[in-house]
Amino acid sequence: MKYAITDEVATITLDGIENRNALTPDLLRELSAELSRAEHDPSVRVVVLTNEGPVFCSGADLKADRPGPESVAGRAPALHEIFGQIQAGTKPVVARIAGHCAAGGVGLAAACDLSIAADDVWLGFTEVRLGVAPLVISVVVLPKLRRADAAELFLSGERVPAERAAEIGLINRGVPRDRLDEEVSALIARLRLGGPLALAAVKELFQVAPTIDAADPFKWVLQRSTELFASPEARAGIDAFRRRGTPPWALPPDAPRP
Repeated sequence: MKYAITDEVATITLDGIENRNALTPDLLRELSAELSRAEHDPSVRVVVLTNEGPVFCSGADLKADRPGPESVAGRAPALHEIFGQIQAGTKPVVARIAGHCAAGGVGLAAACDLSIAADDVWLGFTEVRLGVAPLVISVVVLPKLRRADAAELFLSGERVPAERAAEIGLINRGVPRDRLDEEVSALIARLRLGGPLALAAVKELFQVAPTIDAADPFKWVLQRSTELFASPEARAGIDAFRRRGTPPWALPPDAPRP
């Protein structure tokens, strides 16, 4: 696995080409460590998860599977923890999908906040064809899909191209491979226009909103809104707006801060 930082963007690259970036215990441990590294680095604004080789992630390492705690089922809680790290983190995580995704690999892509795939890759929930079901990954996948689309994909085990995956909301969009980096860079540039605390609050909202008490849906949002409006970040952003300037977080990394 590779880790690099450029212009406040941490890029985590799955490079286990020989086993198609299967979700081995080693990969899960390394990925967890690199996600934590990016989360706790104040110089990082956005995290990109991508791959080398023809496969983004092939899912569970079935060739090495064996009964016991190191089995696929035994490793499932670790995969669930990775999903939690991505979604509970304060920084946007963008999946740059440059290879095919299957089973748990689709779950990994779905757990990311935003995702762009090359249009020549496919994504598929192949579990039923192995006699199992996409249970763990359903937690991050089902909120993105209509029930009809989820049923078709989960029950048939068919793989779909990136364009179709975007149509049903599984990823944000599929783009020609020669434009993949351009599209990802443009998305990152847009994310960097948002205040770090504000972006973190949006991610928090997606986690909290489903759990908010229906009897008082505004209690939490009003509290968080008041906190954000009172923050130095909000004051700087509003001041920049009033003077038609640029807020400090939207400036290039090497630019002097006002």
